[in-house]
Amino acid sequence: MLLIYVALFLFAAIKWGNWKKWREYYPTILFFMVGDLLKNFLFYNFWLWTYKETMFLENILRNHTIINVIVIFIGYPSTILLFLGRFPNSRWRQGMWVSFWVFLYSILEYINLHYLYLIRHHNGWSMTWSVVFNIVMFPMLIIHHKKTTISLGIIGYLDSIFVEDVSYPP
Repeated sequence: MLLIYVALFLFAAIKWGNWKKWREYYPTILFFMVGDLLKNFLFYNFWLWTYKETMFLENILRNHTIINVIVIFIGYPSTILLFLGRFPNSRWRQGMWVSFWVFLYSILEYINLHYLYLIRHHNGWSMTWSVVFNIVMFPMLIIHHKKTTISLGIIGYLDSIFVEDVSYPP
């Protein structure tokens, strides 16, 4: 099922993404990808969530790492090509666009968590944390696209607060 999600995001990016500006979006694509890879490294023995294929291709998508790599290298670039590629000009529409993406990512996670069982939360992570993360993540992608240095400073500050707040096992 997760392959279907990724395939739908890829199809949408091919059809509606702004491929003419992919080079302009490339640093933000890398920012998104490296952020998740860094999270995987820092929380390797302390998962916040894990993916698990429960419907199709369980023999191929055997573990969280394989699924996460597919999401990182196909899902995230597709998201950026759609999210930034169709980003509106007016402030009101920008707010609605960010809200749409926060809702989309959050509702997909909710469905995957509670109905399809494709994702599991661990170590205190919850839907509330996911929604808050999405509310922060999508504006950060815009800030990174427009003002890379500022976004890195903000992310460094937010990470220091989050890492200090998380209680790791002994």
